[in-house]
Amino acid sequence: MTAALVTTGPRRRTRFWASFAVPGVGWLIAFFVVSVYAVMAVAFGTVDPVLRTAVPAWNPLQWDFAAMSDVLDRVFGGDLGTVFVRTFRFVALSLAGCILVGYPVAYYVARKAGPRRGLLLVLLVLPFWISYLMRMLAWTNLLQLDGIVNDVLQFLHLQDEPHNWLDGNWYTVVFGLTYGYLPFFILPLYSTLERIDGRLIEAGRDLGASSMQTFFRITLPLSVPGLMAASVITILPMFGDYYTNTYLTSGSPKTEMVGNQIENYLLGTSQPQTGASLVLVLMAFLFVLMAYYLYTTLRQQRMAER
Repeated sequence: MTAALVTTGPRRRTRFWASFAVPGVGWLIAFFVVSVYAVMAVAFGTVDPVLRTAVPAWNPLQWDFAAMSDVLDRVFGGDLGTVFVRTFRFVALSLAGCILVGYPVAYYVARKAGPRRGLLLVLLVLPFWISYLMRMLAWTNLLQLDGIVNDVLQFLHLQDEPHNWLDGNWYTVVFGLTYGYLPFFILPLYSTLERIDGRLIEAGRDLGASSMQTFFRITLPLSVPGLMAASVITILPMFGDYYTNTYLTSGSPKTEMVGNQIENYLLGTSQPQTGASLVLVLMAFLFVLMAYYLYTTLRQQRMAER
């Protein structure tokens, strides 16, 4: 009897504290389900023949899958397939840029900054105080023919004449994505690097490993969960991004991403079903990536527990 009371006590306390998460979780689930269902109702609905606006089909028995079938044909072998491939390429290159720039920054702030850590963290958070759109507009001015970037490159004799960065160049979009989402990459990676037990690094050095060997054999493997989390947090909004191409290349067709196509079909044409169908297809791709991330994370946790 006493043992039963002892075991039920911690359970009740656990359930009590877990109940605090119910409102937030319920809020997120409700609005996620409602928003996704609304997109599905538009994708599988009809279009008003006069106003050419979406007429959602809220009853699943009345859904029409013709628009989705057409979109899938265009994604797997048509013009939209090129846009998806371009989007994946831009996101992969931008993620590589975030890793090359963000990992050294996060490592320095977490392990080497010392008393300057607080100041550097404030500087890393500052970009969140400014709208992403405003930052892209600022880079539009910097990258113009008479902008500061061209002036600096000419002053350093790295180019003889101004370069038109905003003329539908893919590397301008990649640069913009890397710059815009870099803070999302650094902060979660910093938290992981900061929690690495310093005694493990000291033990490696005591055993004769060099600084480089200690980093590649201890620090880097222990930071992989944080690196994966930072990558997921970064690439998910990148896939739906449409501001960067719009502002840095004036919406050039040569650099269009999936987000630009969704915006165009939902707001600029009389084919809202196509735009909503693209949203669902993109969500399916991202769900696969997210499932892989969760699978690898759970597998690493189980291996660590063993």
